[in-house]
Amino acid sequence: MDVTRRLAGYVVTSRFTDIPQAARQEALRSFLNWTGCTVGGCRHETVDRALAALAEFSGPAQASVIGRSERLDILHAALINGISSHVFDFDDTHLKTIIHPSGPVASAILALSERRPVDGKEFLHAFILGVEVECRIGNAVYPAHYDIGWHITGTAGVFGAAAAAGKLLGLNEQQMTWALGIAATQAAGLREMFGTMCKPFHPGRAAQNGLTAALLAAKNFTSSERALEAPRGFAHVLSTARNFAEITERLGETFEIAFNTYKPFACGIVIHPVIDGCIQLRNEYNLKPEQIDKVSVKVHPLVLELTGKKTPQAGLEGKFSVYHSAAVAIMHGAAGEQQYSDACVRDPAVIALRDKVMATADNKVHEDEAHITIRLNRGGDLTKHVEHAIGSVQRPMTDAALEAKFRHLADGILPAPQIDKLIGMCWSLTDLADAGAVARAAVKGAK
Repeated sequence: MDVTRRLAGYVVTSRFTDIPQAARQEALRSFLNWTGCTVGGCRHETVDRALAALAEFSGPAQASVIGRSERLDILHAALINGISSHVFDFDDTHLKTIIHPSGPVASAILALSERRPVDGKEFLHAFILGVEVECRIGNAVYPAHYDIGWHITGTAGVFGAAAAAGKLLGLNEQQMTWALGIAATQAAGLREMFGTMCKPFHPGRAAQNGLTAALLAAKNFTSSERALEAPRGFAHVLSTARNFAEITERLGETFEIAFNTYKPFACGIVIHPVIDGCIQLRNEYNLKPEQIDKVSVKVHPLVLELTGKKTPQAGLEGKFSVYHSAAVAIMHGAAGEQQYSDACVRDPAVIALRDKVMATADNKVHEDEAHITIRLNRGGDLTKHVEHAIGSVQRPMTDAALEAKFRHLADGILPAPQIDKLIGMCWSLTDLADAGAVARAAVKGAK
């Protein structure tokens, strides 16, 4: 099976006119959401520390740091913007694999687009192909790859970044095959890092490494030509099971971007049904924390595996606590970036309610499902069954909701007129003569 070469050949020969309108529109939604998340995360201490450590080693000022005034070489810009896009855990999710697809791909090619100008149609086409590549590779190894501890956004994302950047660089089939191989040997990211600054580092590094792979391949830097399928290649070494048909079947006929989803809550996607249900109960019954004796949630085992932190000590850890998330959903009626701040995680009132939350795993419950029961002090139970959370494929966020999320994230970072202009540029991306103009419009002080 020439899986790697076949995938490379598809990327190289794909034309923008081959992409259905529905896939193009979902890609615009994805890019809008990515841009808003990247602006929103740009002032997080994780980004500050990364810049403090690495900015002095950057080369020429070639590309923008979204939401800020610094400019870096394209490789460092891809890294920092990738970190910023994921630091709130508010970015998009391909639910079949739990990949956050836009971060690695958009961070790589937007930086490249400031160095090597491309029009908006070329940019969107490359973005769609990058998402296709990373998600199909993810489909081939999920869940076994994830179960043994790999963070799939980092490991699969590097392929998406390489493919998208390679498309913009005009790689031929041989070079694209090498680019995927160079990406494969850099695939990394450990789930052990969840709740630390390394989690957003993964999509940032995937963007930087994928862009590096494409730049090397453009100069005929070689790699294995069977990097995905070889016995010592990516799928066999990094996964205990694999299905290569997920990569090759109906390639160019179906598009994984169509299954992308967007988060209304700034935390791990598996907690969203619990948050949704708790907010619904809060609003329906005007619940106050002092009325509550106990909160019981029944979830899929993966929820406790990923988000079972009972006593988070920092905001980033709170994103991986179903207990904290249920508590803030009831107390605040929200689970945005403010609910995952260090201050909120350490708030005694939140902790008191968090200690009343009990979570149990049940294999009969789907990953995107939750059963919530709130027992009241005066007696009686309030229940809610969430089959699919808001933001899922079945209950998608509207365009208006995505714009509202963008404005909320960017508020206080960019002035309102600049936010409005940036949103408009994202929606009209295919009309732009220079896609890199989006990056320049998204920085502090831009006119």
